[in-house]
Order: sequence, then structure tokens, then C-alpha cells
Amino acid sequence: MFVRIVKMSFHQENIPAFLEMFDEKKASIKNREGCEFLELYQDKTNPEIFFTYSHWKHEDDLEAYRNSELFKNVWKQTKAMFNDKPYAWSVDKLVSLS
Repeated sequence: MFVRIVKMSFHQENIPAFLEMFDEKKASIKNREGCEFLELYQDKTNPEIFFTYSHWKHEDDLEAYRNSELFKNVWKQTKAMFNDKPYAWSVDKLVSLS
């Protein structure tokens, strides 16, 4: 299992449309093969910055999602709303405390 973190920054006027689109697509993303967890965060000091945080069983599962029509459509809509370059990290979880 690994974690995918994506940082996105939006024009203020596009935030409601992004949130609506995310709400419509979140279940479809979460139900992709290998996606075990999905969350969306908003920065506390800059409300234009958002992060997605997802857990994937295997890198191949994420790649299959990234090559899917679902991802292509979501990413096309999302990137049109950006006010800055997105950043993405794939990381291995080393420690988790609950």
C-alpha cells in the first residue's frame, strides 16, 4: 500500500465548481480497483489550496486509474480551474498511530 498526495491551487471563483465536481466523482474514484481511502483537504491559511490524499494497494492500481476515462475527464475539468501548477507525491507510509 502507498499514499498519493496531490496539491492543487484554484482561482477563488472556481472553488465552488471544483467542490461540486469532486462531490459528484468521489465515490467513482474511491470505488476504483485498489483505492482503499480518499480524502480532500483545504488549507487553513490559504483557502485556494487543496490536497487529495488517497491510499492505493498497488502502483498498478493508481496507473490504471490515471489511464481511465474517469481520470481523464476529472483531470481535464480540474486543471482548467487551477491558478498554479499542481504537485503530486507517491509516498510509502512508514508509521501510523491511531
